[in-house]
Amino acid sequence: MDDVRQISKELDGHYVEDLSVGMTAAYAKTITDADIVLFAGISGDTNPVHLNQEYASGTMFQGRIAHGMLSAGFISAVLGTKLPGPGCIYMSQTLKFKAPVRSGDTVTARATVTEIIPEKRRVIMRTVCSVGDTVVLEGEAMLMVPSRG
Repeated sequence: MDDVRQISKELDGHYVEDLSVGMTAAYAKTITDADIVLFAGISGDTNPVHLNQEYASGTMFQGRIAHGMLSAGFISAVLGTKLPGPGCIYMSQTLKFKAPVRSGDTVTARATVTEIIPEKRRVIMRTVCSVGDTVVLEGEAMLMVPSRG
């Protein structure tokens, strides 16, 4: 039983008491064609702007683009694995899609603590995804974070 408790402690993320405004974490991934096809299959979003080059060439994007929610999923990776990390509960997320992401682009998702509400164990975080210097998505997340108490 002590082994299970030790493993659990090793998997825990930050407690609300450990957080401070300004703390930031990031996750980056290069998007592949396989990522786009797999996301279409998992989500059911088979919009041809994501899957059909001929169709997508006739759109304002002039070619295939990745699903916006694929990039948004990288925010979840930051929150659930880095900051606040394991144990936090995603409560809400706003999203504003600002630019397309294409196969071959490296998306960096960043989350920054902007507000802490310790009595409710809530944390507000600014969330941004970018490709190089271009912001492709921005928003705000609210999370419930474990407390030591």
